[in-house]
Amino acid sequence: MIKINLLPQKRRAERSEGSQLWLIALLGAFLLEVVALFVFHSIKNEELKDQNRKNAEIQTQIEQAKQAVANHAQVKTKLEQLRAREDAISKLQSARTGPTSVMLELARLLTPGRGPSVDPDRLQQLRKDNPLAVYNPAWDARRLWLTKFVEQQRKVRLEGIARDGEDVSELARRMGLSSFFYEVRLLPARTQKDATTGMEVVRFELEAKVRY
Repeated sequence: MIKINLLPQKRRAERSEGSQLWLIALLGAFLLEVVALFVFHSIKNEELKDQNRKNAEIQTQIEQAKQAVANHAQVKTKLEQLRAREDAISKLQSARTGPTSVMLELARLLTPGRGPSVDPDRLQQLRKDNPLAVYNPAWDARRLWLTKFVEQQRKVRLEGIARDGEDVSELARRMGLSSFFYEVRLLPARTQKDATTGMEVVRFELEAKVRY
């Protein structure tokens, strides 16, 4: 009778099977690690692209800011030139239309039945507060005439002749009420005989500032 010992072969088979399982487990762990590294790399790559995109946008903004700063002095100079040109045009227009308006206002003051350019509400209030401060609508403006009108730096100086002092006061009163004149000041007047009629008249001078 022949006896065969199978125990060592069984142990070798078990050891071989255990080695295969360990190798499979090791391979699986390696594959998981590779997959994890791939996913991690993909995530970091997207983050890098996003950061590069943000950096590019910031760099573009920096370049635009640099260009704006570089052109600031030039733009400021152009603005100053435009403002100076506008001021010059405004002064020319004012110089052209202002004196004309003042002369027209003087014509109204010296026209019978006319009066100064004044706000009606203000005039009505003056009539209530101080009737003597309101101009006389019945004044005969032919009792006064102007012989000289000079304007310089928006200051005017008038010279003229009137029948008496009340006529001069009426003119000053009307100018003081007018929207075109302010700080009206009568200078010392003198009486004299008119060479043509022989009547006594008042030669007066008046200063005021003008608005236009």
